[in-house]
Amino acid sequence: MNLDSLVDRFQHKDIKAYEQLYAMYADNITGVIHTIVRDEFLAQEISQDVFLKIWDKADSYNKSKGRFFTWILNIARNAAIDELRSKSFKKNKQNLYTDNFVGILNTSEEDASPPDTSMLKSLLKDLKKKCVSVIEMLYFRGYTQKEVAEELSIPLGTVKTRNRDCIGKLRENMTVLHGR
Repeated sequence: MNLDSLVDRFQHKDIKAYEQLYAMYADNITGVIHTIVRDEFLAQEISQDVFLKIWDKADSYNKSKGRFFTWILNIARNAAIDELRSKSFKKNKQNLYTDNFVGILNTSEEDASPPDTSMLKSLLKDLKKKCVSVIEMLYFRGYTQKEVAEELSIPLGTVKTRNRDCIGKLRENMTVLHGR
C-alpha cells in the first residue's frame, strides 16, 4: 500500500492505518526523542504521547506542506524540547550534553541499541560537521537561530543559510533513503 493512501485512511481515523504507521515510525521517532532527552524510559513515554497527539490532530496534516514523517518528527522534536525545558526535567538535574546528537554518527550499526537510530544515521551520513552542529543546536537542543550565531560566533545570516542548505541536504538524503 502506498504511503499517501495509508495517511489518508489514518486521517479518516482508520485504526489499522494508525497501527501500520505506528509500526513504520515508532522506533525512529523514539530514537530521535532519545537523542534529545537521553533517557530511554522518558523517550518512550514522550513517543507514546506524540502518537496520541498525531491521532488527535490527524486532520491538521497537510501533505502539500511536507512529508508525513517530517510532520511527526517536528511534533516529536517539539515535545522532547518542551520536556527538556519543563520544570520537572530541570528539577531532576538532567542535562542534554553537546555530544549526544553527534555521538549517533560515531556508533556503528552493530553497536546501535534500542531505540533504533539507523534511519537518523542514514540521513546524516553525508552532512558536513558545520551542518551537524547547526542542526543539533536548532532542532535537538532547542537553540534559536540568534543563540546559534552567538554560540558559534558567526553572523545570523550564515546560520540561516546553513540551516536552509543543511535541511535541503537532509531532504535529499531522505529522498534517496525512501527511493523517491
